[in-house]
Amino acid sequence: SDGALDTNRCIKLALIHDLAEAKVGDITPHCGVSSEEKYKLELDTMEHISAMLGPLMGGEEILALWKEYEEGATEEAKLLKDLDRIEMILQAQEYEAEGSHEKSLDQFFTSTEGIWKTETGKAWAKEIVSRRKKGES
Repeated sequence: SDGALDTNRCIKLALIHDLAEAKVGDITPHCGVSSEEKYKLELDTMEHISAMLGPLMGGEEILALWKEYEEGATEEAKLLKDLDRIEMILQAQEYEAEGSHEKSLDQFFTSTEGIWKTETGKAWAKEIVSRRKKGES
């Protein structure tokens, strides 16, 4: 990519990507739900929302944007997916630094290993993991 991203598309993807969580909840690596089942639950919810809104209220666009995000179909979607994972491991790292979580949060970090789609995601994840190993927040 030449680095030129559509900012408006990024904003739309950011707003829509977690919309299904309103019904199915925030399914994390700790939940024990397979990727396939998570996708199915969220797709069913997004299809319901899309049908409820209809084409005049943007239902089709919302469903298409959600699918674009889930599939990592564009550079914008890849970046947003990486940023969502960054937020997840950063939150886990903060919980560990505060000592506010009794269980190991390793699963949040291991679930992201080797799946970064952008150089930004890789670099930020590397920094967070490095700080985690040093015990920094």
